[in-house]
Amino acid sequence: MGNVYFFTGFPGFISNRLLAKLLERKEAPEAIYALVLPEMTEKAESQRQNLLKMTGFPGEKFLVITGDITRKGLGIDPDVQEKLAETVTHVFHLAAIYDLAVPKDIAYKVNVEGTRNVNDWVRGLKNLRRYVYFSTAYVAGKREGVLYEHELVRPPAFKNYYEETKYEAEVLVDALKREVPLTIIRPGIVKGHSQTGETSKFDGPYFILNLIDRLRFLPIFPGIGNTEAVVNLVPVDFIVDAVLYLSHAKTGEGKTYHLTDPRPYKVREVYAMILKEMLGKTTKGRIPLPVLRAALSVPLIRRWLRTEKEVTDYFTWMGNFDSSQAQKDLGETGIRCPDLKTQIPAMVKFYLENKNNEQYQLNIR
Repeated sequence: MGNVYFFTGFPGFISNRLLAKLLERKEAPEAIYALVLPEMTEKAESQRQNLLKMTGFPGEKFLVITGDITRKGLGIDPDVQEKLAETVTHVFHLAAIYDLAVPKDIAYKVNVEGTRNVNDWVRGLKNLRRYVYFSTAYVAGKREGVLYEHELVRPPAFKNYYEETKYEAEVLVDALKREVPLTIIRPGIVKGHSQTGETSKFDGPYFILNLIDRLRFLPIFPGIGNTEAVVNLVPVDFIVDAVLYLSHAKTGEGKTYHLTDPRPYKVREVYAMILKEMLGKTTKGRIPLPVLRAALSVPLIRRWLRTEKEVTDYFTWMGNFDSSQAQKDLGETGIRCPDLKTQIPAMVKFYLENKNNEQYQLNIR
């Protein structure tokens, strides 16, 4: 029997990219099932049609099914569930709340309890070959220094509930390593495609672009803070290529990987590169981080700048992700995280072409 794939988190950006690449592989999937919330069915079906058109994959082999990871059994129809239990070979669990400003109760319901339900569901699959869980490198919370892939240590504190609930969820998945064949993926901060710049939302690193764009009228453009902290940005195409290899290769079973940039730039360097590319300017002086945080604590200013205040917590955090295991297991595949400096022009170009399209902007509270 060929591979039968089950995805949560569709039609999200990474799952969409994973599916597009998966459908282009020489070893075509036997079937694909994408679990979506009822209210997301229309959007998911539209994205499914786009993928079918792009790849020529048979529509009857790619099905969108309704459900909810926060419900026992994932809320899947019993008749459909019976077939899934017999046929699914690969599970990719990406569904989560990724918002840095997410409230605690919502984060726990989706990220922790939802993952607990997916884990229970996975245990009932009779032909499982790999369970792939998307965590985040930032489960490290406020731990600093060199952070290793084999570590899963509760930090003294977290910067937000997103980090905390992803840590709690990874603990649940990690406990399954002796029961099922699984791979845990910890990406850095995922940005758009390294060559085209294409993304689905201007969140994460794009808050810096929002900030610069909104303040472009300033005659002098100050830097932000005075920090030696690095920011670990990785393009979605690197994530997709690495995940599809590691989730099928025997070497990936039972391991946790940092899919991060082994040569990250400092926050101030990234800021300066983007500023130069966007406005042709260089920084003069500094805005103290406490001043920026105070400004972003005002909802009106936050919404105008299109920037969440939680992003500033990463401007001073002194953590560095060791990705030795990922680099070793990717070996001679040629899959490497490209230099961020080479990606900035495409990133900025896509942003400038789409900055006024509301579909890319987050609803800042």
